[in-house]
Amino acid sequence: MAPRANWKGFLRLSLVTCPVALYPATSESEKISFNQLNRQTGHRIKYLKVDADTGDEVPNEDIVKGYQLEKDQFIEVTKEELEEIALESTRTIEIDEFVDRTDIDPRYLIRPYYIRPDGKVGHDAFAVIRETIREMDKVAIGRVVLTNREHIIALEPMDKGLVGTLLRYPYEVRSEQEYFDEIQDVKVTKDMLDLARHIVNQKAGRFDPEKFEDHYETALIELINQKRAGKPITPKEKPAATNVVNLMEALRRSVGQEAAPTKAGKPAKKPRKAAAGQKEMLMSIAGKKPAKDAAAKKPAAGARRKSA
Repeated sequence: MAPRANWKGFLRLSLVTCPVALYPATSESEKISFNQLNRQTGHRIKYLKVDADTGDEVPNEDIVKGYQLEKDQFIEVTKEELEEIALESTRTIEIDEFVDRTDIDPRYLIRPYYIRPDGKVGHDAFAVIRETIREMDKVAIGRVVLTNREHIIALEPMDKGLVGTLLRYPYEVRSEQEYFDEIQDVKVTKDMLDLARHIVNQKAGRFDPEKFEDHYETALIELINQKRAGKPITPKEKPAATNVVNLMEALRRSVGQEAAPTKAGKPAKKPRKAAAGQKEMLMSIAGKKPAKDAAAKKPAAGARRKSA
């Protein structure tokens, strides 16, 4: 099934315009999620929208937005009134300026979206905008309305498309001084820095997201599989706490630990690749047909089977 666009409109650089569609670049739908249940009956908990004073359930068509001025005093705002103040960025991403990537404080980043031409027209104009941003090695800054709010969006080329990252407004970012003022000024000695640098050099590498595994998600899958199989749940042993109180001693031990060779015959653990999603590792539901590849090749004993 083709992905569903979160937003459709136009991308505009001065007089160059093209229709585009915007899609979420990330997803958490593959993560294990839980429902709330009544412990006594096992039934799901259902939430109702009720009048705070009368307790009566209120249908959706009778619910309006309201801004609270003070306790029990609200200003009602209708859907029609909100539509009347719709901004141009509701239908158009207008590129306002170009900035260096290093100018964008990471605290302002919210979430990424993929942007591509919408339909068969406008590919030429889209390519001109994309390649201009690429050649200038800049980030294009514009505005877009999502979920009835206007957002700043930073556009960068990626392959044949664009990645647009929503940015926060200054009033949404807290000042670091509120948290950092009470940090003590500590003199770090050269010996400590040398040892710390040595540890960093031993751990140096390149960022590769394929190397990382969501251990908590894996533990949830194992827990659910064990409970479905009727196996007892035994808590795992927690790592023993180290008893090092001297900072220099801790740094020296760390250098020795990082330098220690790995045990022979024990290759580095390769992360489990979840191309089809984490939930594929859940046990098959009894009575359902197994997946084609699972039927073609019987899994080894003890291995987790692919979900139907």
